[in-house]
Formats: sequence, structure tokens, C-alpha cells
Amino acid sequence: MPIDRDVFPDYPLSWQARALNGLLRGTLKPASSLLLRHRVAIDAAARLRGLGRLVPVRPPPHVSVAREEFGACGGEWVRAGRGLDEGGAVLYFHGGGYFSCSPRTHRPITWRLSAAAGRPVLALDYRQGPAHRLAGSLADAMGAYDLLLAGGRDPGGVLLAGDSAGGHLVLAALLALRDAGRPMPAAAICLSPWADLTDFVRANGWRDPLLPEGRVRWLARQWTLGLDPSDPLVSPVNGDYTGLPPLMIVTGSTEVLRDEARRVALKARAGGVPVDYEEWPRMPHVFPILADVLPEARLAFRHMAAFVEAVSDGRRSVR
Repeated sequence: MPIDRDVFPDYPLSWQARALNGLLRGTLKPASSLLLRHRVAIDAAARLRGLGRLVPVRPPPHVSVAREEFGACGGEWVRAGRGLDEGGAVLYFHGGGYFSCSPRTHRPITWRLSAAAGRPVLALDYRQGPAHRLAGSLADAMGAYDLLLAGGRDPGGVLLAGDSAGGHLVLAALLALRDAGRPMPAAAICLSPWADLTDFVRANGWRDPLLPEGRVRWLARQWTLGLDPSDPLVSPVNGDYTGLPPLMIVTGSTEVLRDEARRVALKARAGGVPVDYEEWPRMPHVFPILADVLPEARLAFRHMAAFVEAVSDGRRSVR
């Protein structure tokens, strides 16, 4: 398949998606609007994050999960069965607004991504706010990439991937690696990336079934305090993407983050980067994490598998 393309899947909207959008709109969205108004809420969520590690999130029996400790943080290796390419890997950064969630909460993504990519996934438990700043998260991402290469993995077999804030971390890490003259990974996958932390009013404020637009802006102000919000490592949408590997960007048509995902695709293409941009109709934020219940989410992983295969075919053809 061609890598550089725009995809607007026209699958009929499932009844599961209709029901889930209504549920999110009536529960999590108003809860977020109410709670994300003071730093106390972030502090409380950070404390609950530690308790969340005690909650079992069990993938299917054929999936193995092994803890990895290194540097200032840790993570977990997720392997969806046997026969994976152990010479490669996917380095995954979970979302959560830089203050919540963990590799454990995102196992519904990481085990399926391991199967789709045919590689083990290293899900990074990077440092988050409020105790740490964006620079600490980026340092952890760079350190984990170093770990993979130091372990003998060819960067041509490594992919970066992440969702929401983790998608932000993917883009910032790619820009930082390029600027440092480091070997680049083969490709990257961003699910609903949060790419612009400047204080601007986004579209889809009413249509997004999950994220309140004003709360996204408020959270961005918390993490950019004392920083230049327009710096490409803070708002990757402002970066020069020349020299970066192929990107896949997946978003929902009604998300408040949709437009910055589009802008990243345009900036990357302007820098000569092939981009598989996929905008799924009426899908909520980071909908692939809901693959246990959403048929559209399961289809999205098939698209990711096709992207990874196309990248691999492209690399083989130039050898």
C-alpha cells in the first residue's frame, strides 16, 4: 500500500460506537470539565496513578508481560505470542495528559500493537507531572531508545508509537533525535497526538464526546509554565520535519485534537516525510484503546499492521 495518503474510513458506524459516545458524553466529559480546574486535581490523579498499578489489566493468555527497570524510570515488555521479530521493537509512550495512566492501563493497545507490528513492545513508564516537567519525560524517552540500540537492535527495526500525550512525546523525541544527529527509527505511529500546547481555541469543542476543549487548554498551561509554548519540543506541530521517518497519524473526526493532527501531517509532508493520515468518523479520543468493545478500533489495528508492512517493504526495496 502507499504510505503517503489520506484515509477517511467509511465503515458504517457501529452500534457500540454510538452507545459509547453517548456514555462518554454523559459521564467522563462532564467529570473532566468539573475536576480539571485546579492543580489539586492533578496531584490527586498522580497519587491514584500509583494505586492503579495494583489493578489487574490482564491481556489474553498468549500475551506475556515482563517488567523492565532502567535509568530514572521503567517499563514493561509486551509480547503477543511467539515468532516475533526480536531484532526489532516498538517503543510505546502511553497517554494520560502527562499526569495519569501507565503502561498497565494501555495494555489493550500495546499487546495488539505487538501483534500488528510483529515485534515486542517496550511500554515506557516515563516520569510525569506534577513532580516532573516535559523535559524529564523526553529524557526518559531518549534513554529508552538508547537502551534498545545498546541492546543490539537495529534502529531500522525499531518503531516509536504513542497516544495523546504519548503521541506528543513521540513527535518531540523524533525531533530531538534528528537534531542530535542520532540514528532514526524506521517509522512512528501517533494515535490522537496532542501536538500543540500553545493557548489557542480548538474546533470540535462541542462535538468531542470525551475531551473538554477548555480543559485541554488549561492543562497545556500547567505544563508550559516557564517555557516557550511555541518551541517545537513543547509544541511539535511547529517543528521542521525534514529527515524524519514515515509517520502514521490516527485521529477521530470529532476530536478536539483532530486539527493539530492534521497540521502535523501537513508539516511533515512539507518536510518530505511520507504520512499515512487516518481520520475515522465520529471516533472518540484514542479509540484504539477500546478495541475490546469497538469493532472500528480492531479494524484500526489492521490498518497499523498494513502501515508497518508497507514501511518494511519500502526499506527492503532500497537495500
